[in-house]
Amino acid sequence: MTASIQPVILCGGGGTRLWPRSRRSKPKPFLPLLGERTLFQQALDRVADRAVFAPPIVVAGEGHIPVVREQGGSDLSIIAEPMGRNTAPAIALAAHRAAEGSVLLVCPSDHHIADEAAFGKAAQAAAALAQDGYLVSFGIEAVTPHTGYGYLRRGGALPGGFALDAFVEKPDRETAEQFLADGRYSWNGGIFAFGRERLLDELAAHRPEMARLTETAVAQGETDGQVFRPSEEAFAQIDGDSIDYAVMENTTKAAMVPVSMGWSDIGNWDALREARAGASSGPHELRDCSNAMVDSDGPRVSIVGLDDVIVVVDGDDILVTNARGAQGVGKLDGVSRG
Repeated sequence: MTASIQPVILCGGGGTRLWPRSRRSKPKPFLPLLGERTLFQQALDRVADRAVFAPPIVVAGEGHIPVVREQGGSDLSIIAEPMGRNTAPAIALAAHRAAEGSVLLVCPSDHHIADEAAFGKAAQAAAALAQDGYLVSFGIEAVTPHTGYGYLRRGGALPGGFALDAFVEKPDRETAEQFLADGRYSWNGGIFAFGRERLLDELAAHRPEMARLTETAVAQGETDGQVFRPSEEAFAQIDGDSIDYAVMENTTKAAMVPVSMGWSDIGNWDALREARAGASSGPHELRDCSNAMVDSDGPRVSIVGLDDVIVVVDGDDILVTNARGAQGVGKLDGVSRG
């Protein structure tokens, strides 16, 4: 596979369920939650081999352009969204800015992937299918009956992957256990590969108004150095939608590439605790505890005799939760205050 694979790194989303560490001004992608480099920098690292990948295109909100340039370098190609309109318009903007004939490899900026070699192999397999006209999802190996992810059901075999038989919404626990026992189901990790022209054709077929407005927004946009700004007036008129709903669930050419790569979307503090294997950070002492984690930016945190507890200290804000409560952190009043 040549450097015709065009990485597209999406920096949308606020990471509210990782409050108080993640905030509107500096959300989850731009934090060093696993190692010294941020999740965004790790996403760039995964596509750094120029023998395989072209220099990435980053799509980010206008307010996050300074931190994108700080962490990614001044020569990074950036599309500044004037406002969030979900993943389908963001990807369409990147497609219009990508080279003709390229394969887009769409990656969220805030996920953790432990096995980068497995990611690279899956990316090349997905790109090969995309060059054959398929719209490809990464099918992440489902290692637990997780109820917080959507699922993909594979169909017949294809070179390097499978036809995608069905998209399944987040299931309840019993259904998720049935999916694991069945063996045909994978997690939908939101990583995709599309031929540039094929994606734009499919978007025009299934979301014609979105396709028209994104094309207009690009045609009327302006470039400032390495930053491209689409027309705010045109982009604001778009009814936002995810790429799953807008294209993937409508196309007749959906495919998937199965991959086991130690993936996590780091969707809440419990997921981060799992990705860290329970390791705490910052000054702390744990006594007679099990499955407890501390993440403190300064004050010492001591926990005695508690199980399944997570304590986060960020400046003047303190969060105490457990695995069951971690999913609801984003609804706290403190999150809306930033």
